[in-house]
Amino acid sequence: MTDEKDQNEGGGFRLEPFPTQGAESPFPPLYESLPPPTPADPPSDWIETADAHDLPTAPEPVVERVNPLVTLGRFAFPPGPPIDDDGLAARDLRWTTQTLVIAGLFLLVFNAVSPLNWSHQQAPGWVSETVEKLSEAWVGQLAQVGTDMPRQGLRDVWFDLKDARFPGQAPAPERGDTP
Repeated sequence: MTDEKDQNEGGGFRLEPFPTQGAESPFPPLYESLPPPTPADPPSDWIETADAHDLPTAPEPVVERVNPLVTLGRFAFPPGPPIDDDGLAARDLRWTTQTLVIAGLFLLVFNAVSPLNWSHQQAPGWVSETVEKLSEAWVGQLAQVGTDMPRQGLRDVWFDLKDARFPGQAPAPERGDTP
């Protein structure tokens, strides 16, 4: 399985498959072959006699002056025990509930027309008519405050882009102004 190209004069395998010194190499030059640094270079911060075992292993503690009221507060109100798994689960449940409530309120204020559109798409019935009446009142109240303006602005931009035509193309069909 050996080839004459793979062997040196001594019969062993070549250890250097790439040209090294004195030959044209596609690789950058080795560190040893670089010219020595010029005196214009800044002095190095490397210390030849440095030993890693001489370095400190941890920073020395910084002594801070603590406010006496903070110290008194630590004694008067000591921190509680660490939270167990049930406490962590309750904290996560509170966080999730708060996030969902905030997202729901945000949607009820800034996307109030969605329940109204949903009620228009449903078959006539008690639920869809109730949702439609409540949504109409809610949308009317929020329209007075102006919370529907960002949604309406984005909707107008979308329809303007949708109605854009190339030169010579037939005009876009008329659209109804539904919410």
